[in-house]
Amino acid sequence: MSVESITGPLTTESGAPVGDNQNSETAGIGGPGLIQDQLLIEKLAHFNRERIPERIVHARGAGAYGTFTVTADVTKYTRAHFLSEIGKQTETFLRFSTVAGSLGSADAVRDPRGFALKFYTEEGNYDLVGNNTPVFFIKDALKFPDFIHTQKRDPYTGSQEADNVWDFWGLSPESTHQVTWLFGDRGIPATLRHMNGYGSHTFQWNNEAGEVFWVKYHFKTDQGIKNLTQDEANKLAGEDPDSHQRDLRESIERGDFPTWTVQVQIMPAADAAGYRFNPFDLTKVWPHEDYPPIEIGKLELNRNPQNIFAEVEQSIFSPHHFVPGIGPSPDKMLQGRLFAYGDAHRYRVGINADHLPVNRPHATEARSHGRDGVMYDGRHAGQKNYEPNSFGGPVETGRPLWQPATVTGPTGEHVAPSHAEDDDFVQAGNLYRLMAEDEKERLINNLAGFISQVSRDDIAQRAIENFRKADADYGKRLEAAVQALRG
Repeated sequence: MSVESITGPLTTESGAPVGDNQNSETAGIGGPGLIQDQLLIEKLAHFNRERIPERIVHARGAGAYGTFTVTADVTKYTRAHFLSEIGKQTETFLRFSTVAGSLGSADAVRDPRGFALKFYTEEGNYDLVGNNTPVFFIKDALKFPDFIHTQKRDPYTGSQEADNVWDFWGLSPESTHQVTWLFGDRGIPATLRHMNGYGSHTFQWNNEAGEVFWVKYHFKTDQGIKNLTQDEANKLAGEDPDSHQRDLRESIERGDFPTWTVQVQIMPAADAAGYRFNPFDLTKVWPHEDYPPIEIGKLELNRNPQNIFAEVEQSIFSPHHFVPGIGPSPDKMLQGRLFAYGDAHRYRVGINADHLPVNRPHATEARSHGRDGVMYDGRHAGQKNYEPNSFGGPVETGRPLWQPATVTGPTGEHVAPSHAEDDDFVQAGNLYRLMAEDEKERLINNLAGFISQVSRDDIAQRAIENFRKADADYGKRLEAAVQALRG
């Protein structure tokens, strides 16, 4: 796709024409530079500030615009307007990312992939911020900084350390399910187009009558699942660090638009308390035999961003961006993210990040009383900045976006309610037993290669024991593979 050219004379940021963009001003020929050189100072000052702080997680990303089309009637479950009728289309923006790597890291690495989708609806933007796995490593946001510290660079060595990773995972058995996903075949997608996406968390849907349903989102790739082996990924990451970003961009440029079939699992609110797993535990899935996925739509990506910094790096997504008919659940990881994502964007991009073209509503307009701050564009002109007012300002609707939850008991640092099959290993074992023999072999080799790098036997053994609790064969084979590598 061609980019529109800019014609006319080169100017400074303030619009003054530039007479010479090849030579800076000096005090005579060969003399020292002059601070009065407006263009030099402006260019260097701007260059020094071209990078904003990168995301702590999900720093490495690629994105594209697209369209979501409703294919089924879900009005008995939700009053969300963008889901109100079959055939209705909504503009979207999807950002893919790796989690642990920095902005300059390679694409083809073993890491979960972020799957952050913005719906530009007529009732405001709805952000669904998930991953390419249906579960996660931990179940409480209080542990998220600790977990990410183990995945990032060690304070002393400056490198990711196997000791840190496996020490934390071994002491956090709830991670066993997600680690089995990560080190299995789907841990390194071949491209961004050939992987699924998931909302991962449980969310609330509520209909016009006020009835509540719990839902999980699934985005099933129509391109088919394709993955890389560890050896293939190692080679590709070295030869083409931008492989996934390049593949996505080029596929859209040639008109080969990737698509996903959008499904939801729906649980009536009354089922939650007695369900065999805690339905709000991010380390668990809802088995499909309990709540079969229902197709509700199609997602197509069909337009590349024209400026990666403006539209991908400065794009922001917050799980707190809901619309009427959709809301949060008691998922403790989700509850923490409701605050953390918006706070990260206020720090990283600025208090007016929502005003940027990629982030602001496209199908409606924001009408708030927020003013001023860095990069405020003056859009409100002289309108009053308080509510209530008698000058015709925006007013509240009197109807919340989601239905209230009933809570009882004292405040405190409570463990989540326990359900009949709530242990940390049953679903990891189920996943292992679903794998074909060659899949199991690759899983064992991937895990053993990493666990064997730890410096202490007790850390390695504790990690192995978690997998043994998931499945005896799983643990036995892993222990043998680690021992063979450690000697």
